[in-house]
Amino acid sequence: MSQRRATDFEIDGQRIAPGTRRQVALHLGALYTSAPVTLPVHVVHGRRPGPVLFVSAALHGDEINGIEVIRRVLELPAIKHLAGTLLAVPVVNVLGFLQRSRYLPDRRDLNRSFPGSPSGSLAARIAHRFLTEVVDRADAGIDLHTGALQRPNLPQIRADLGNAATERLARAFGAPLLLDSAPAAGTLREYTTGHGKPVLLYEAGEALRFDEVAIRIGVRGVMNVLREMDMLRSHMRRALPVEPVVAHSSTWVRAPMSGVLRSQVRLGHAVTEGQRVGWVGDPVGGVDTAVYSHTDGIVIGGTGLPLVHEGDALFHIARVEAPRAAARAVTEARRMAQAMPGARARFD
Repeated sequence: MSQRRATDFEIDGQRIAPGTRRQVALHLGALYTSAPVTLPVHVVHGRRPGPVLFVSAALHGDEINGIEVIRRVLELPAIKHLAGTLLAVPVVNVLGFLQRSRYLPDRRDLNRSFPGSPSGSLAARIAHRFLTEVVDRADAGIDLHTGALQRPNLPQIRADLGNAATERLARAFGAPLLLDSAPAAGTLREYTTGHGKPVLLYEAGEALRFDEVAIRIGVRGVMNVLREMDMLRSHMRRALPVEPVVAHSSTWVRAPMSGVLRSQVRLGHAVTEGQRVGWVGDPVGGVDTAVYSHTDGIVIGGTGLPLVHEGDALFHIARVEAPRAAARAVTEARRMAQAMPGARARFD
């Protein structure tokens, strides 16, 4: 029996034939120089029918790790054998990306502007355009993020694990830690969660920096999700992930005083309640003040800058039942990522 053939995929009034790839430029408006601004969408439409997955990056314009993840995924030979449709959007916040900024020119946060509207602010219009042309056409999605500048994040998936389909994709992705968290108001994930659409938020690295381990885990994760959704043939080798550790809450340890931070823990380290995780002291000498963890857990984020003010967020700790097991999962995930081939890593 011959396999069914996919039908044309429609986006922005264009029809994409099965077995073809096309870059579609969604019109967003213009700069005040009258130069047009477009949102690039790579459409990979398979010959065989199947689900639609969107993968997006740079929703915050300075979070660039995901751009490289998408570039590498699109170069992989396995993508030629896709069933269904992959919508890859390397740069959602084009205007912020041009300025190396998290925000849009009006200082609005695009990821606090969903669902947006066609007649609202610039952020609202871009959010609405992205939703209607990309997100609403997809069955599931992966949104790639990083921490802020000088605030690196451990590779992790944030998602609503109360949704069975979302949890299945989150575990398949293969990040060492899953943070079961409610989305913030106005975010893309709040919109998709409210509509029951499985969307994973991958957090790894920091703004304006490439993190090779984070990128490799991201590439492997996207390919694992494509396989989990049966969008790639079952005979293709799957990059098996480590068993992720699940955290249902997290907390920040803050600076007890202003000064210079000397940290004793790094991303992925296990900590216990009452453990000293660093000191803050006078830069020219004097009394140091110890900084303590107030929970058992694993460090998933923190400041990369040792100059701190009283109250600054220093260490982001995910509460987990077995911190040492979580730390081992992180170590194994890093080892696997480092052992992968380089920029053109093969998954077929």
